[in-house]
Amino acid sequence: MSLALATLIYEWRRYMAAVVALAFSGLLVLAFTGMFMGIGKAFTAQIDRARADIMVLGPGAKALFNTGGASGLPRRMIPLVYTHPAVVQVAPLDGSGGRFMNIPPTDSANPGATPKDRKMEFVNVNIIDAIPGHVTVPTDYSVELIETLRQPYAIAVDQSALKRLGVKLGDKALYNGRTVTIAAVTTGYPNMMQPTLVMSRDSLRLLGEADTGPRVGPLLVKISDPAQAEVVAAQLNILGKGQFRAWTRSELADANQSMMFQEQFISVILIFALIIGAIIGVVITWQTLRGAIMANIKEFASLRALGVPMGALRGIVMELSFWVGVTGILGAGLLTWAVSTLALMGGLPMAFPPALVIFISIFLLFCAMLSGLLSLGMLKKSQPADLLR
Repeated sequence: MSLALATLIYEWRRYMAAVVALAFSGLLVLAFTGMFMGIGKAFTAQIDRARADIMVLGPGAKALFNTGGASGLPRRMIPLVYTHPAVVQVAPLDGSGGRFMNIPPTDSANPGATPKDRKMEFVNVNIIDAIPGHVTVPTDYSVELIETLRQPYAIAVDQSALKRLGVKLGDKALYNGRTVTIAAVTTGYPNMMQPTLVMSRDSLRLLGEADTGPRVGPLLVKISDPAQAEVVAAQLNILGKGQFRAWTRSELADANQSMMFQEQFISVILIFALIIGAIIGVVITWQTLRGAIMANIKEFASLRALGVPMGALRGIVMELSFWVGVTGILGAGLLTWAVSTLALMGGLPMAFPPALVIFISIFLLFCAMLSGLLSLGMLKKSQPADLLR
């Protein structure tokens, strides 16, 4: 074990402030990023878990939502996609949104009572084709859930939205003035922005909100061999002659993530968090290392008296800074896990792209090493002659 690591372990109290500062600096950036990415993931959760191997969007689309180009395309593109021999199923993505109101039990039991439990929310609506194994059905939907949603006006609500909507399993509610039934409760689809209802395409059609016009939403495509998704997507793009663009699931997921970072207000917040995190991390870690070196100045002077060169002492300080940075990274990971767990319990999923986690880790390590570099001047006070005083 090196001297720097042994010092950090046996005198951890002196370096705790630096470790905590780095950990919270990392948490600051990761929490903001994870929140924004989680919001985006919440909107695409059902699509991400569908059985589609390829998604077909409009030619100008750069991502699934907020694309800068229409993601929908003419309905006549459906048979064109079917002409590829590897395609086994194609279905347009459809959905809607509107006003949701619960029906408190007190309304019918006591008509004269004040409906204080009445709640109104604007909701998103996602649809599935209530057929087991269909391309629009998420992989974690059970056969029982699919059969339940086959019933007219039956909807599913994520458990994280039940309290917000004021409903429970089996309740009746109003969606855009029409009565629907909470027939199922799902897990793993939280959305802090707007609650999401799931219903069958047939139920959406009965409500008069299905897209039956000449244009349809993005197409979900299932192929015979998912391993050939990249090849088939490229062939579909050639087949479409610029009328649409086919994406593999991974390509579209990466594009959705990149689009989130291109939002101006998100970029400003993340840059601000990064700057604040750097200031906190560097200043506190620098002052903590200065204090620790000053407290051990006699030990450093003894090493110089024994013939240890100044370069080696600087190496010890820089290695100590490195281990402080590594410990801070581990602390940031632990804090981020705790915060993301609490956020998920509150209905906010958080997502952390691996590239971003690596970048933040390098950023924290850089802050620690910079702090160590700024603290090297304290070693000049380790004069062997001071040991004689």
